[in-house]
Amino acid sequence: MIGTLINALTVLIGGSLGTVLGHRFPQRMQETIFASLGLFTLTIGFSSALATGNPVLVLASLLIGALIGESLQLEKRLNQLGAWIQEKLAGENGRAHTRFVEAFVTASIVFCVGPLTIQGAIEDGLLGDYTKLAIKAMLDGFAALAFAASLGPGVLASILVILGFQGGISLLASLGSHVFTEPMIAELTATGGVVLLSIGLRLLDLKQIRAANLLPAIFVAPVLVALLDVLGVAYYPIP
Repeated sequence: MIGTLINALTVLIGGSLGTVLGHRFPQRMQETIFASLGLFTLTIGFSSALATGNPVLVLASLLIGALIGESLQLEKRLNQLGAWIQEKLAGENGRAHTRFVEAFVTASIVFCVGPLTIQGAIEDGLLGDYTKLAIKAMLDGFAALAFAASLGPGVLASILVILGFQGGISLLASLGSHVFTEPMIAELTATGGVVLLSIGLRLLDLKQIRAANLLPAIFVAPVLVALLDVLGVAYYPIP
């Protein structure tokens, strides 16, 4: 959990600085920073998606995950959580309310779906090695500053999701050290990369995909790998 706590601290620092200094950045600068984050998110998403050993498995995970996410209305519930946090902190106030929720949802997904999140959290829980999470924490700190400068203090609320999601993975990893195999982690990372692509498209204002409704796919991927193993089906496609 040490890595997750470091991560939460850097987001707190970066988000706070961005909230305080954001109004000093010209609108054009905020737009360019926001576009840069979108492009970077797409780049990370693409590179992570290439980790797959079987693209069909990633597709199956996304389709099943989308069905689960839409059934549970995760995007709506995450929006409601952000709205509830904003209301408790500052009350409901029109456009500011909407921006707070957007900042919370966007930051939560970006910070918790990246390629370093799963691998880093697992290594932190299994081995006590939080090197990857320390690197992620530095990246997230700068991203939080940019997000907060463009979208406002809603970014800070994502710390709750980081602690719950990332910390939860570390805890589960510490309890089940033999559960996650390399193929499971690879497909989980690749599927998470595709989910990140949806966030990149949102940041660039190209397509408003309900990214939160795709999150179950991240958990479906390792389950499918385990199922293939039980059935004795070859994991890697025949060339």
